Amino acid sequence: MTRNAIFRITAGALAALTLAACASDPANLTPGVTRERALQQLGPPTSTYPLDGGERLQYSRAPLGFQVTNVDVNAAGRVYSVRQEMDEGLFDSTIKSGVWREPDLMRTYGRPYEITRIFSFNGNVWTYRYRHINDDRFLYVYLDPNGVVDHWNVGDDYVNGPSFRAR
Repeated sequence: MTRNAIFRITAGALAALTLAACASDPANLTPGVTRERALQQLGPPTSTYPLDGGERLQYSRAPLGFQVTNVDVNAAGRVYSVRQEMDEGLFDSTIKSGVWREPDLMRTYGRPYEITRIFSFNGNVWTYRYRHINDDRFLYVYLDPNGVVDHWNVGDDYVNGPSFRAR
């Protein structure tokens, strides 16, 4: 086989992989498609949740990845919303301190990167990874001993962030 033939085969395989990756990206899903078509295009979700007569299909790259995309399907079986949740601009309008509980966090963000306890707070801290522009960041959600969200904040990932990456 010639070098040119190997190059063409390799380029073709890379193009096919790129197209397959794009097709399986929830951001490329068109609202209005059927649930079955969404599953065909995206594959099985990492989690599903009941949602006001419909269903949420959650596609998470957590705990080590940075994206959680929720695909909401109405009672008629049609996709009506596709949203990448790990967006710093959405946290303030989404997280409901004093109202949200663990199931709300799971339904919105999925499994956390880690659950810890700290000396200065009586409760668990759920940590999620996300990327803001090119910076690796953390979303910290503080749950009181009753499992209710007390507050949340964000912080930089100083270990894996850009200032510590090999250059």
